[in-house]
Amino acid sequence: MIRRSKATLIFVGAVLTIGAVLIYNHWRSSAFEASKQVPMASEPAVRPSVNVLRVEPGRYQAQMTGYGATKPRFELTLSTQVTGQVKQVASDFEAGNRVKAGTVLLELENSEYRAALASAEESLAKAKLALLQEQREGVQAQAEWRASGLDGEPASELVLRQPQLAAARATLKNAEASVTQARRDLEQTRVKAPFDALITSRSAAPGSYLQTGGEVGSLLSTDRLEVAIALSAQDWASLPALEQMREAQWQVSLHNVENNQHWQATVVRAEQSLDETTRQRALIVAVQNPLEQVPELLPGTFVEARIPGREIDNLWKLPSSALSQRGNIWYVSEENALVSLAVQPLFADAEAIYIAAPAAMLNAAQQILVHPLSSYLDGMQVNPVEVSNE
Repeated sequence: MIRRSKATLIFVGAVLTIGAVLIYNHWRSSAFEASKQVPMASEPAVRPSVNVLRVEPGRYQAQMTGYGATKPRFELTLSTQVTGQVKQVASDFEAGNRVKAGTVLLELENSEYRAALASAEESLAKAKLALLQEQREGVQAQAEWRASGLDGEPASELVLRQPQLAAARATLKNAEASVTQARRDLEQTRVKAPFDALITSRSAAPGSYLQTGGEVGSLLSTDRLEVAIALSAQDWASLPALEQMREAQWQVSLHNVENNQHWQATVVRAEQSLDETTRQRALIVAVQNPLEQVPELLPGTFVEARIPGREIDNLWKLPSSALSQRGNIWYVSEENALVSLAVQPLFADAEAIYIAAPAAMLNAAQQILVHPLSSYLDGMQVNPVEVSNE
């Protein structure tokens, strides 16, 4: 009897447990269906804040930058024009020294050239005497012909000694040329600096024997240094006409790339051909009396050239950070949406980049992003925060 009661209780407990499970599952199912029918409240979208700069088209002077090394106007390997043994070398004829034009750098043994000059002068004196004698004989021949009473001209020019007179005159000219050459050869035994120069090397010594054309040393002119600055077609378009720059002595600032030294140069000319490799054309600027500058400008100095150009209208002045890595700038539309714009800066300086404003955006200020991110997308809604232009 007791066993039968326990079995009944177990059976009733199992039925109750199963019923509870069925009720719970029904409640969960009803709640899930209800949740699908009742819409959830959507959260408002968050707009990221972006720093923008309000810019308007303006008029700015173009500024080009280029690089180059200073080179002297003249570079010369000095050589002898005559043959001879080096008799004396000037004390100033050493590498690193500066000499004036006409300074005697060395002298060759000249006894043979002095003798040659004396001989040429003797020949010249004899030629002058021969010409005077021939002129006198020619006058006498003409007088004798008139005295003869014969009509017409003589049968031969020899009668009036005309060929002899022409030969005497030619001999005199040859003698004069010989004297000129002998004097020149004698003068060339004293080797002089052809211009104000900086001596970079000396290759002759006392006692050495030099042939005609023998190397004596190397010189660089000191009157001015020049720098060839390669510029692109876009850079040239931002410059005034070459003749205008030359007439106005257009100023160009040169800066030593290794330190803070700087100099003023002027435009002197431009190359009239393009470089085959870079397809660029060079503007030539010059610094007068470079070794007299403070600080002095030495040949071979690598410099940065800053060239002012003409003034250009309708440009945006933007910080360099406004240009993205893809070459775009971003602005905020009237609907607070991001818009990208592919641009090519016309020029840049230490403060900013300068971009030609599109024609459709000339009449109103624009909100340009200061620091665009690579994750930005066209049409993205943003909250623009205007920053100072300073």
